[in-house]
Amino acid sequence: MQQQFIHHHRTSMRLRRPFARIPLIALPLLAACTGGDGRSVLTVYSPHGREMLSAFEKRFEAAHPDIDLQYVDMGSQEVMDRVRSERANPQADVWWGAPSSMFQQAADDSLLAPSAPSWAAVTPADARDPKGRWYGTYFTPEVIAYNTQAVPAAQAPRDWDDVLDPRWKGKLLIRDPMASGTMRTIFGMVVQRGIRASGDTAQGFAWLRRLDANTKQYVLNPTLLYQMLARQEGHITLWALPDIEMVRARYNYPIDYVIPSSGTPQIIDAVAVVRDAPNPEAAKTFMEYVGGNAALVPAVRDFYRLPVRTDFPMDSMPERLRAAQRAIKPEPMDWKQLQQRESEWMRYWDEHVRGGGGR
Repeated sequence: MQQQFIHHHRTSMRLRRPFARIPLIALPLLAACTGGDGRSVLTVYSPHGREMLSAFEKRFEAAHPDIDLQYVDMGSQEVMDRVRSERANPQADVWWGAPSSMFQQAADDSLLAPSAPSWAAVTPADARDPKGRWYGTYFTPEVIAYNTQAVPAAQAPRDWDDVLDPRWKGKLLIRDPMASGTMRTIFGMVVQRGIRASGDTAQGFAWLRRLDANTKQYVLNPTLLYQMLARQEGHITLWALPDIEMVRARYNYPIDYVIPSSGTPQIIDAVAVVRDAPNPEAAKTFMEYVGGNAALVPAVRDFYRLPVRTDFPMDSMPERLRAAQRAIKPEPMDWKQLQQRESEWMRYWDEHVRGGGGR
């Protein structure tokens, strides 16, 4: 049974499949313009996880005591599905966090509203929508993570193809990609590499079948993924660098990572105001806040995010993060193609690859 975590200030959800099956009345009326204490309610949909969202809730409310920030924590694809299903009656004010390709799709579907935060001027042109409907906040590189007690550093996979080695069979944990923008991007990278090499998708899906053959479990949410890896229920996984750094530091989990040597996607993680948001003024306030130094500094220091802003002083980042940034070889992703074909590729994977890699 899926769990729902409902708190006075926040609602947290993790579901394996999109929200289309869930009646809208299943959520409390989070988007009411005014809360019971008279404050203006701001509803944020985000995949950033309860640790980061709780910390930012407290910081934002301290800076804006007239606003009650309430968040709904779910996977990136789940946010997209819910925003789309609520088109006629939006419940969210802000969507914070997901690959920019998802935000561009939402913008093209008229699901997002333009905004103009002051920090837009120091955001690279390729990290924001030309019409101001979304803005990049962080770069999120993808890595190969491993349990350091089970896997000596010298034996850890060094590149994507290494995780296909038969020695990892039954020792690989994968976040369920149907709900995860991070995993969809990694899978999209694999398919695009196959297209560049052979002209079609067959090579990429053959790679994903081999990955499936080694996969012990498709895990329902990131928190469970970290816990299972720390308990050695799996030895390796593919995930986002900032999250691995955070659980290492915060929980002292025996987990480290390798930056793939052939290249890795650098997701542009974005933020946007939802079109016809119930509280557009509070949404604009949040947009201004989240890209400003008051939010970026703790995002970098406490949650190991790599800022998109060109004026952020990189020497203020933790040394491990600076070292990782120097080692990253950005994958030449075709983001427009990914935006257009990702859903098709993922449907095919779900219907023809998942669970069949061992056959």
